[in-house]
Amino acid sequence: MIGRVYTTIDLSRDGAVAHLRLNRPERRNALTHDMMLELEDAFARVRDDATCRVLVLRGTGGHFCAGGDLDAMADMPPTPGKGAKDPLVPAYRQFGDALLALDALPQATIAVVEGSAVGGGFGMACCSDVVILHDSARFGLPEPKVGFIPSQVIPFVVRRLGEGPVRDLAVTGRVIDATEAHRLGIGRYLCCSAAEIDATLGALLDDIQKMEPQALATAKRLVLASATGDDRAVLDDAAESLVGLLRRPEAAEGIRAFKAKTLPGWTKR
Repeated sequence: MIGRVYTTIDLSRDGAVAHLRLNRPERRNALTHDMMLELEDAFARVRDDATCRVLVLRGTGGHFCAGGDLDAMADMPPTPGKGAKDPLVPAYRQFGDALLALDALPQATIAVVEGSAVGGGFGMACCSDVVILHDSARFGLPEPKVGFIPSQVIPFVVRRLGEGPVRDLAVTGRVIDATEAHRLGIGRYLCCSAAEIDATLGALLDDIQKMEPQALATAKRLVLASATGDDRAVLDDAAESLVGLLRRPEAAEGIRAFKAKTLPGWTKR
């Protein structure tokens, strides 16, 4: 799965678990266009690796991601001539594709959020299945304070928190602490130390690796579809998916193991 050396992120494997670290600690892991391209590439590599079962996403240097790099954003190319499309539009739209790729990964995804997680960092957390919060975590959409917006993260943050809380954050620019983030449902696990994060992460990885991979991927896909799709279409898809899963040998093995109080072959021992 690895197959590439990145300049702004690190992607590694520990058994069936992939670890992706944002690696610009001198800038609190703020996003540049190169970093956004590398993230999209890394998410595609994880997606296409059938032996990978979990992706753990975190930042280096005590911060998750401080949003867009203001120095890079201020370095604007000339405005295109009359009638020409601004080349910055597809460049910034690309991060939305990276977020879609993270959101739709068939593997389970865990974000470990320490320190700053604003703008793009907030969006990546909201595209993860499980979020572990360190009590240093801070979330917000403060971009309008400096004259622009967190454009590509908005639908993912709204789906995670609901319209009301995001309207509040969008018009006030407030940065909220880990306690409020936990209350709003950004993350379900609030930890006070690195040791507590490690213990929580270890327990979650054990739980996830008890799940049959294809069943997990199917359940996750249906949950995502339920957030945006027609109920009848989702229910039709769910029925077809259930029957297809039940007809596989993995389901028969899982049922036998459950009844016998043993572990099926896919469970990490």
